[in-house]
Amino acid sequence: MADEFRKGTGPKRFRYNELANATGNFADSGKLGEGGFGSVYKGFFKDINLDVAIKRVSKSSKQGRKEYISEVRIISRLRHRNLVQLIGWCHGGGELLLVYELMPKGSLDTHLYNKEDILTWSVRHQIVLGIGSALLYLHQDWEQCVLHRDIKPSNVMLDASFSAKLGDFGLARLVDHCHGSHTTELAGTMGYMDPDCMVTGRASAESDIYSFGVVLLEVACGRRPVVVLLDGTVVHLAQRVSELNDQGRALDAADLRLKGEFDIQEMERVIAVGLWCTRHAPSLRPSIRQAVNVLRFEAPLPILPARGPLPVG
Repeated sequence: MADEFRKGTGPKRFRYNELANATGNFADSGKLGEGGFGSVYKGFFKDINLDVAIKRVSKSSKQGRKEYISEVRIISRLRHRNLVQLIGWCHGGGELLLVYELMPKGSLDTHLYNKEDILTWSVRHQIVLGIGSALLYLHQDWEQCVLHRDIKPSNVMLDASFSAKLGDFGLARLVDHCHGSHTTELAGTMGYMDPDCMVTGRASAESDIYSFGVVLLEVACGRRPVVVLLDGTVVHLAQRVSELNDQGRALDAADLRLKGEFDIQEMERVIAVGLWCTRHAPSLRPSIRQAVNVLRFEAPLPILPARGPLPVG
């Protein structure tokens, strides 16, 4: 495994004691977060004056090991301003560790639902464009097509100036540009998963597009993907926004906490592209380039016919 990893350019192999020293021996006080794969710690390399985030994969997690290998194989070869940079890796003494640039503002979800400090529309719009730029690179501009397979706000990290960087490539897969899909085990997060993918188990660029669309609607509306209406009915956010759009009331879906302080044309485009990306049939969704062109005002708004009920994904 080490020989294969070394073929990637950029990230370095660290010794375990270097990472232990950088984190105060993985002190709980420096823990940034915890997930099914393991924990993430804040670290500091004194010799190069660099703050980092170190992901420590749980020894008992077979899935964690698979995700570790996938992450190093794929992200070590990628270079883009809207992707979290992998600085290095370590697999010694039974430990699996990944070292990333530290994102001072954490993940998008923690800010999107922060009741005290509401994200302004201008910041949200830049975040949306950043995620789109990252996906454009992954899907079309790199040497192979990278399917991320788990696009969601908790995997969108924010740097000191709130620029978005897509991270967590543990579920990512590489496919050739000439092959449209890749059959694999079901992966992703409920609410963001393409309903078609849930039925077929077939991940594709279109299933990433669906997840991207859900994130666009979430950012615009300030609502989580699964919405519970006043009468207790559970619907997907895309369905709720689509109903408003069909009534000519798309802007009513905008996050009320913004108090109307947003660029109307930008909001219209983010909502329209979000609905376009979450069309139930994958063939009706745009490519990432088409979506980004609309978001950047380089193409007209899509014409979206009314649609029937969507299953909750």
